Amino acid sequence: MSLQPSAGNRAAFRLAFVLVLAMLSVLIAADARAQALLLCGGNELFLIDAASAEKAEIAKLWSWSGDDAEGLSDEERRGFNHLDECKPVAGGRKVLVSASNGGCALVERPSGRVLWRAHVTNAHSLELLPGERVVVASSLGGDHLVLFDLARSSVPLWRTPLHSAHGVVWDESRRCLWALGFAELRCYELHDWETDKPSLALKASYPLPSADGHDLRAVPDSRDLIVTSETSVQLFDRDKASFRPHPLLGESANLKSVDIHPATKRIAVSDWGVVLHFRSPDGQIQLKTSRPYKARWLIE
Repeated sequence: MSLQPSAGNRAAFRLAFVLVLAMLSVLIAADARAQALLLCGGNELFLIDAASAEKAEIAKLWSWSGDDAEGLSDEERRGFNHLDECKPVAGGRKVLVSASNGGCALVERPSGRVLWRAHVTNAHSLELLPGERVVVASSLGGDHLVLFDLARSSVPLWRTPLHSAHGVVWDESRRCLWALGFAELRCYELHDWETDKPSLALKASYPLPSADGHDLRAVPDSRDLIVTSETSVQLFDRDKASFRPHPLLGESANLKSVDIHPATKRIAVSDWGVVLHFRSPDGQIQLKTSRPYKARWLIE
């Protein structure tokens, strides 16, 4: 009896081997993409590979700065100093950017082209809304939520007071906007949205467990929101309308951003220092000269 595999078996083995290699290639590529991290602070927004940066010298894979962006006036360029938000949208092909100097923009990646721009006093975050609209959180000195239409560029459509507005998150499944202020988390519904005079109608307000709300992000595949403040990090259950301390970061103070990767669940944490921290698993990146204000995973 021959122990040699038949021609048919050899062909099947080769096919299986090729399929395994292809699957590994896809997983490796996906893992590499999963480590893409946007950082912003000072006058620069840049992209790094977090996995490589933890082990070696940091390489900037892409960067943007108002200092050399095309089509901006000198006054507009000054508005993009002290960057404080960098939210990837449209599958990472665009990035929402804001700065405490007032600059707000939607930037195309990788071209760096500014697709929309506006000026909002002490802008601290912004969010895309249905119908090609943008809402900006205007912090101390502005203390408002300000609504824009991408097509009408820098012309505000509407605004409403919110003391020390710092974070905004659109909730597609609940069709509402969550907005974080100094001492409260608010929920707004779209109003007159199909007209040329849209607004946001306040639905509910929830006192924060600790004051000075700062970062607001949705926990992927969850009903929770992450809320950072001066003294703690809380999870807010959007269905139960209740806060509870974050199990890993609950007692962490003055965090500028907390972002959870939707696939790996790794947590990127910025405290506005030269070291960027990670949880689940723990790790860190020594940035030496850069001080990122916000860190956001970029999912392509």
